[in-house]
Amino acid sequence: MHIDLNADLGEGCDTDEMLLTLVSSANIACGWHAGDAQTMRNCVRWALQNHVAIGAHPSFPDRENFGRSNMQLPPEEIISGMLYQLGALDAIIKAEGGRMTHVKPHGALYNMAAKDAVLANAICAAVRSFNPELAVFGLAGSELIAAARHADLSAVEEVFADRAYQADGSLVSRTQAGAMIEDEAQAIAQTISLVRDKQVTALDGSTVKVNAQTVCLHGDGAHALSFARTIRARLEQEGISVRALH
Repeated sequence: MHIDLNADLGEGCDTDEMLLTLVSSANIACGWHAGDAQTMRNCVRWALQNHVAIGAHPSFPDRENFGRSNMQLPPEEIISGMLYQLGALDAIIKAEGGRMTHVKPHGALYNMAAKDAVLANAICAAVRSFNPELAVFGLAGSELIAAARHADLSAVEEVFADRAYQADGSLVSRTQAGAMIEDEAQAIAQTISLVRDKQVTALDGSTVKVNAQTVCLHGDGAHALSFARTIRARLEQEGISVRALH
């Protein structure tokens, strides 16, 4: 058994270089919610040094709120913004001798696309026109996964180590109590259940079936690095190898 571990990077944390020794896929911020050209270049170099798959982490144009504000934009504007961000990161990756493997939207763009088919289709249209060989990371069972498959893109179903789930398989909103799992042991137990058993216990106590293909480890938490080390070691103890999908 194997699983991909991914982390969102280039968002202003000082743990990026070390996290890239522990994960198998990196989602690099493209400047619209966080990051800048030099940060992107540093992350790309570190990822290449560690043979980590490199993906783009585009967002709404919302630096002020770290890309977490819901925005209602027309599909053409979504496509243009996606192309702008993918192009910027791709130029840096190619200059460093690497290749982009996937795209994972950030924050509100990700969460809205999980439920909004029109937005999900716009994201996938941008990815397909940019490079149809790129995979799309989206919340397992979401509209974004369905849109990626409809666009004949590789769809990768993502789960979260430290986020609570609703009974319908969606994530508990960060505005609600209990949305973030702060207890490390609980987060590790949830991750093992997601990967090995393909299920998770929702906030209401119900059991939800989930197709886990990649696990997100948040790179911006206070204990991100120690948690990454612990979860990787625990997965290996369980006989689950960590490797990129692409």
